[in-house]
Amino acid sequence: MAQEERGRCACGAITYTLDRDAVAMANHCHCRDCQRATGCGFATFCALPDAAVTVTGTPKGYTVQSDGGRDVTRFFCPDCGTALYSEVAVMPGFKFVKAGTLDDPSWVEVASSMWAASAQPWAPVDASKPSAPGNPG
Repeated sequence: MAQEERGRCACGAITYTLDRDAVAMANHCHCRDCQRATGCGFATFCALPDAAVTVTGTPKGYTVQSDGGRDVTRFFCPDCGTALYSEVAVMPGFKFVKAGTLDDPSWVEVASSMWAASAQPWAPVDASKPSAPGNPG
């Protein structure tokens, strides 16, 4: 049986549910693109198959080229601007849900960090977890 979790944007215009059991990985990304997109030192995300995420409302998407040269479409609420999830061209069929938009993000277990080489000194990589200087693999 699926373990359903809920999330939303700040204004509530966009909501989603996800199957917690379908989370393939949860990571921090310290790339400059994620830093710009979040306004923070890194983005924390949960990667799930599209079928495990149901979005209600109509988010707006904006495509950028990531630090690794890959197209990333970032979806956000057009009303309040909350970043909700991303889709990466090289991983079709997956959503990378921003962990901070979950109603209860306390269960998220971050496995590792990527793009550690561009981590800011004021938001260092968690030394207790594995990390990769860029994209892993």
